[in-house]
Amino acid sequence: MGRGRLRIYLGAAPGVGKTYAMLAEAHRRAGRGTDVVAGFVEHHGREHTLARAEGLEFVPRRELVHRGAVFTEMDLDAVLARRPQVALVDELAHSNVPGSRNAKRWQDVEELLAAGVDVVSTVNIQHLESLGDVVEGITGVRQRETVPDDVVRRADQIELVDMSPQALRRRLAHGNVYAPEKIDAALSNYFRPGNLTALRELALLWTADRVDEYLQTYRAEQGIQGTWQTRERIVVGLTGGPEGATLIRRAARIAARGSGGELLAVHITRSDGLAGAGSPQALIEQRALLESLGGTFHTVLGEDPAAGLLDFARGVNATQVVLGSSRRKAWQYVYGPGVGATVTRDSGDIDVHIVTHEHAAKGRGRVPIRRVTDLGRRRAVAGWLIGVAGPLLLALLLTHVNGLGLSTDMLLFLTVTVCAALVGGLFPAIASALVGSSALNYWFTPPTHTFSISEPQNILAVAIFTAVGIAVASVVDLAARRTHQAARSQTEAQTLSALAGTVLRGAPTGEGVLTALLDQVRETFQQDSAALLERADEHSPWHRTAASGPHPPDRPEQADVDVPVGEHLALVLAGRVLPAEDRRLLGAFAAQAAVLLERRRLAGEAAAARREAEGNRIRTALLAAVSHDLRTPLAGIKAAVSSLRSEDVEWDEADEAELLAGIEEGADRLDHLINNLLDMSRLQTGTVTPLIQETDLDEVVPFALAGVPPDSVRLDVPESLPMIFADAGLLERSLANLIENAVKYSPEGVRVYVRADALHPVGGAARMELRIVDRGPGVPEEAKERIFAPFQRYGDAPRGAGVGLGLAVARGFVEAMDGTVAAEDTPGGGLTMVVTLPAVERPPEPASWSGAGPAVRAIPAVAEAARDADGAPHESRA
Repeated sequence: MGRGRLRIYLGAAPGVGKTYAMLAEAHRRAGRGTDVVAGFVEHHGREHTLARAEGLEFVPRRELVHRGAVFTEMDLDAVLARRPQVALVDELAHSNVPGSRNAKRWQDVEELLAAGVDVVSTVNIQHLESLGDVVEGITGVRQRETVPDDVVRRADQIELVDMSPQALRRRLAHGNVYAPEKIDAALSNYFRPGNLTALRELALLWTADRVDEYLQTYRAEQGIQGTWQTRERIVVGLTGGPEGATLIRRAARIAARGSGGELLAVHITRSDGLAGAGSPQALIEQRALLESLGGTFHTVLGEDPAAGLLDFARGVNATQVVLGSSRRKAWQYVYGPGVGATVTRDSGDIDVHIVTHEHAAKGRGRVPIRRVTDLGRRRAVAGWLIGVAGPLLLALLLTHVNGLGLSTDMLLFLTVTVCAALVGGLFPAIASALVGSSALNYWFTPPTHTFSISEPQNILAVAIFTAVGIAVASVVDLAARRTHQAARSQTEAQTLSALAGTVLRGAPTGEGVLTALLDQVRETFQQDSAALLERADEHSPWHRTAASGPHPPDRPEQADVDVPVGEHLALVLAGRVLPAEDRRLLGAFAAQAAVLLERRRLAGEAAAARREAEGNRIRTALLAAVSHDLRTPLAGIKAAVSSLRSEDVEWDEADEAELLAGIEEGADRLDHLINNLLDMSRLQTGTVTPLIQETDLDEVVPFALAGVPPDSVRLDVPESLPMIFADAGLLERSLANLIENAVKYSPEGVRVYVRADALHPVGGAARMELRIVDRGPGVPEEAKERIFAPFQRYGDAPRGAGVGLGLAVARGFVEAMDGTVAAEDTPGGGLTMVVTLPAVERPPEPASWSGAGPAVRAIPAVAEAARDADGAPHESRA
């Protein structure tokens, strides 16, 4: 029995029609005679979905009891026992109720696939695990229910279900997605046009990448080498020259002309990792520019730049290559046609753009000579051919030319020796001198055609020729070595300068800079991986502080290169053994890594010192608050008590009641101030530990109104709201501070409006939003965050008594419960405090065709004390 096939309808946003499309596919397959059953279909009470589901066979759901409530889930055992050809399983990212066989619905789907059942499922783009942070940054909502990307990527078919933001908002406004009471909150929060556009782009890009994976797999399986221009991929060839920035910007403009264009840059480097005419500093700057434009940088090994560039371009299925006009001068083309001409000739179906720039045809500058001991096979072979065959060919040529003289012949043979030294180095040049002297002796020194010399001056001439030839070869080789050493020193200096600049431009905390440094080590020395190892002492095991590349070494013994930095730190590389001359530069990298590590630790200590300084500042402010704000109510209490105890004055009952009321008011103010001071102290020391449990908002809000006049607040907290995850005590304190602050700044006779709404942007991320609306003077935009800082009060209003801790305490408590508090302008004037908290998700009541009973939960009514005193109907949100 083979594994079943998985088809997924991927939605760009809730409400685009994934479930409807899944049901349409089920009817299509059933019409062809396929055995199709609905294992789990979530209709959310939508009439069009209900109508589309008619005529399908549904497996009855399984009922589970959790915390006194009844829930329904897919009955996996029943579906397996039914063994259909195709099973419909909606909402792949759903979390099953505790007591189910699997924690996640996608795990149920895996069991069905393993049993040979084909599955058709649905999921929204925001539920993909890798996109959680991105979606939260766009919508402000963290997705609690996610599915691993690999589960979706392994699907045999993925179909994108999409809709324009405007059409989806119209569908929402017509009541085709949510109940009427939820439409306003949904349109003004999650379903804003910007949110929907961003989610749509995420879905399109993710699906395009998946299609690209299919295409690459197919091309590899079929052995297709040609370029398929399905997507514009622009490859920029960088040499490290000054023209690189111009090429990158030009290529970025080309990529931006078409949607979905991809920009890649490649630098071809030799196998020694250091040789080359490019500037490391220029490459680092060009890489930063490329990444800022959304491109990616790649380094490829290759002795032939043109072949390496084309191999890379074909490997990534590039459609266009961008190169700069050659910096060589006209006479330098005698050495070959150049990279641009070669790439253009051999590019095949890849378009090549040659971009002019200000450095074109002005010369490459000083090109370092390659290391003589590592010239490459081609130059070594050429040197030996010149050194051995060159004198023999010259001798044959000179035998047909009479009358040049022995001195001229010697100069010609010496020229061949110098050429051998320039091309092949010292040893081919010595061979040329020896072969040349032998040829001179045999053909041109009497008696000819023998190796004997009759005249003493000819013996001396041949000996001098041999000595001069060897000396010239040694001098040429030494000059080449010195030139190479100078070029290498210049390269090392540029690399170290770029390294220092990278460190100085790094993040203040050092985060990410160590990894960037190790990346640079890998690219510079052409290693597979690099790691920074550290241990507490010589007897402790090593552990990786930072790493780059696949499978970095865990111990120095596993590495190909080990550079110790002190007794307890080591930079290790895996890939190839480095020559001794490269270790000096590598030691500089290791020293910089140690400096970065120490800098990161110092940054941590500095952050701790800043926190300590902030604590001292708060303690200073606390003392100032105690000396001023607490003294005022104490003075009033003292004066009232002294008056009551005075034996010189006879107080009637009204005066005594007034004095006692003043004492009570002062005591309440003292209690409020002290509670806020204690709460702020708990928040600063991190000792607030909320007891998160399911809580009814309508049970907490009435208690938060105890400190304000009875008719100063209007409530709109529907009884149908779901429960929330919160600490009831902390939530009450937070709401009390926010409501008291709103009442304090509202005009006389104008009530504060408190409204709660349940937000359901996606299946597993329900939130509760509470808005506290006042019509006071409001707060400028630049001060909206500052008012939440401790000991901050906006303005000097006479009614602004207190130490300025209420809002800070409220935000701290709410954030401790995984919620948020933000300030917004009230339309028409005033300030609105928006509190959001996670809501408890309840499955909707199943319809009659689902085969399951209703989910049950009792929702307490809002307390009478929280209702409007005049019984006026609730107004719409301010």
